[in-house]
Amino acid sequence: MLTSRQLLILQTIIDDFIHQARPVGSRVISKKESINLSAATVRNVMADLEEMGLLEKTHSSSGRIPSEKGYRYYVDHVIAPTMREIEIDILKEMITDNIFEFEQIVQTSAEVLSQLTNYTAIILGPNVIDATLKQIQIIVLSPHTAVAILITNTGHVEHKSFSIPASIDVNEIETLVNILNDRLVGVPILQLTHKLETEVFALMQKHIKNYELMFKYIQSAFTYETTAKLYVGGQSNLLMQPEFQDVEKVYDFYTMLEDEEELIRLLSMNTDGLQVTIGNENKVDAIKHFSLITSPYKLGLNQFGTIALLGPTRMEYRKVIHLLKGLSAELSEILYTKKQTDD
Repeated sequence: MLTSRQLLILQTIIDDFIHQARPVGSRVISKKESINLSAATVRNVMADLEEMGLLEKTHSSSGRIPSEKGYRYYVDHVIAPTMREIEIDILKEMITDNIFEFEQIVQTSAEVLSQLTNYTAIILGPNVIDATLKQIQIIVLSPHTAVAILITNTGHVEHKSFSIPASIDVNEIETLVNILNDRLVGVPILQLTHKLETEVFALMQKHIKNYELMFKYIQSAFTYETTAKLYVGGQSNLLMQPEFQDVEKVYDFYTMLEDEEELIRLLSMNTDGLQVTIGNENKVDAIKHFSLITSPYKLGLNQFGTIALLGPTRMEYRKVIHLLKGLSAELSEILYTKKQTDD
């Protein structure tokens, strides 16, 4: 553990570097009102912190910058979340104001979070594998086309267009919808195809004239994607950070953002509360120069998603940790309450 003097100097250097993105010298620290120490004393403390591996010296400057070990100590022992109720209220109002579908709530949350922090926000929705079908609608758009709307118990909405054979009476669509809702509502998504090919097909055979042709067309509408959904906000925010002016440094990061499977693997690792990984603590090479903060949110008894923020290691940890905790709690409350109401 550090002495109170060492702790004060470390915290002051990290706070200054977070906001200025420039190496911090002993004279700058000694002039701060909260520091009642001479520049020489500050310099000696900084040398001790550097020897401990908590600070690093830059190439030619006499200033110091925090090391990854220094950031880790800062996160684990120094910061305590401050109450930023105004920002939490902003999040709460924006994600609940006239927004009804799960996707809209989560996408808006990612965008608002990225705007409040100037980092890249990523939210992973609960996996569709655990979902069941809640409602089916078929809307006829023209004599030859229709759209099937599938709504799951998690609030996910899927739209699938399909053709209506010329030989099908449009009035039979209503019969089809009744059959589908009767046999498929409450069925797990992964079992839809089997139910469709057995029970639904048998009922269509009894009640719809050209059942074989109609069945062929609706089959494609019930092919359901089983991957989790990703919602990203502020993809370009990191380009505004001085650390990432080097295009090569962020190339791998943006390549990773385009790889949904990689992102899902990355964010699916955490369901155990808020976690902070700094620099080389990250297992994915593309974010070895970043800090990643993740927090789970709850949608149902066994349904979890993940909220994540990616930024430079010079991240405003105090602010970000509080915002993620607040958003996680708000999403859990809003989405869980909405799910219970809908059920």
